[in-house]
Amino acid sequence: MPDWLAAILLGIIEGLTEFIPVSSTGHLLIVEHWMQHRGIANGLLADDVRKEAFTIIIQSAAALALVPLFWKKFRGMLFGLKEATNRDLLAKLTTAFLITCVAGMGFKKLGLELPETAIPVAWATLIGGFVILAVERWCGRRVMSDSLTWAIVAGVAAGQIIAMVFPGASRSGSTIMIALILGLARPAATEFSFLLGVPTLVAAGGYELLKLAKHGGLAGVPWGLFALGLIASAISAFIVVKWLIRFVQGHTFNGFAWYRIILGVALLAWAGTGGDR
Repeated sequence: MPDWLAAILLGIIEGLTEFIPVSSTGHLLIVEHWMQHRGIANGLLADDVRKEAFTIIIQSAAALALVPLFWKKFRGMLFGLKEATNRDLLAKLTTAFLITCVAGMGFKKLGLELPETAIPVAWATLIGGFVILAVERWCGRRVMSDSLTWAIVAGVAAGQIIAMVFPGASRSGSTIMIALILGLARPAATEFSFLLGVPTLVAAGGYELLKLAKHGGLAGVPWGLFALGLIASAISAFIVVKWLIRFVQGHTFNGFAWYRIILGVALLAWAGTGGDR
């Protein structure tokens, strides 16, 4: 497989999995390990710094692809602050974003290093599947609301923090499930999770890229391959989020839960055979 095709494939995987509750981390982990074991995509995965930079770029591209889909919301928060609903949404997004930033910087100060092996990702993926099934069953017996309360905002921020600490938990999965537990209807929970994902992922990506650039980590990177991954990620994220917005109007997340369970078991089995080394 040529490097250009590997870049497109990884970009598509990131775009397809970043905003559905199935863990983009788990998918990228297994595909990247498979490529490295076979000497594929050396231009992208030759070292940890280059791999990190590529992952940051395709993740940020997936987030930015949501801006056109929610442009009315973003435009309202930028230019329509005379309306109370726009001010309220901006305040709640900003609060959730700042809580996440403070927690993220705190983890950095404590020297928290996220695992890059399959087993913790597999367990988070597997457990998350059962959590989704339990939450959906519980929510099926409740009357849900479209009202985004401050308690829900704090809960969604906590969901982002969970995803930071436990790779494989899925940022979208954690945030949406907590919003559902707190009574927010599925479409509203999904929309708020996606809106919050844009500044969160872009800011985190920008911060990490600046750190890499400061230490010379971006010297000699194959920008052409990175650009292919960026485009593939943005296009696939745009398509899957546009579909998911319609999907959640009349469907639960149970299908994603069963997929997570199967993937988690598969990752554990793969790790057991030494596949994550």
